[in-house]
Amino acid sequence: MLEKGMAKKVTIFINEDTQHHLSSLCDAILTFLLHKGVAGATATRAMAGFGAHHAMHTTKIEVLTEHLPIRIEFIESTAKVDELMPTLYDMVTDALIEVHDTQVVKAANKDLPVPPKGPHAELRGKARLMRIYMGESDQWQGEPLYEAMVKRLRLMDIAGLRCTGAFSVME
Repeated sequence: MLEKGMAKKVTIFINEDTQHHLSSLCDAILTFLLHKGVAGATATRAMAGFGAHHAMHTTKIEVLTEHLPIRIEFIESTAKVDELMPTLYDMVTDALIEVHDTQVVKAANKDLPVPPKGPHAELRGKARLMRIYMGESDQWQGEPLYEAMVKRLRLMDIAGLRCTGAFSVME
């Protein structure tokens, strides 16, 4: 939980349509921060802007709405930011990340009820089984497809997940 005192403010500027594995980069970053216990994060979509490529993007002209900038911000302790930065650096390949020293003068109320988190929850009721068949050499953005899928499904808190190898002979 974020404490009163010195901290780091991280701002990440990305394009709205940038993808990371099986989802938008914005969603992937926010999900990562949530699962890592960051106190809070905000994603804000710009009305207009341009980046390193010097191409203007704006909501005023439909053709220029592609690639609108998104700003993701969060404030955390220096130790927490240092822990998160290697993964964020790997996730954000074509964008800007800035980190500033800041001072938290009032932290959020810690007495608010927090939903319990446990490693496993018992679920009852109907369920669905999904099997996905793929080749061992299938790739997604430079990594094995099955690894990318497992990472994404874990981020989505899928109730059950099993990755098995199998082979078959075709005649």
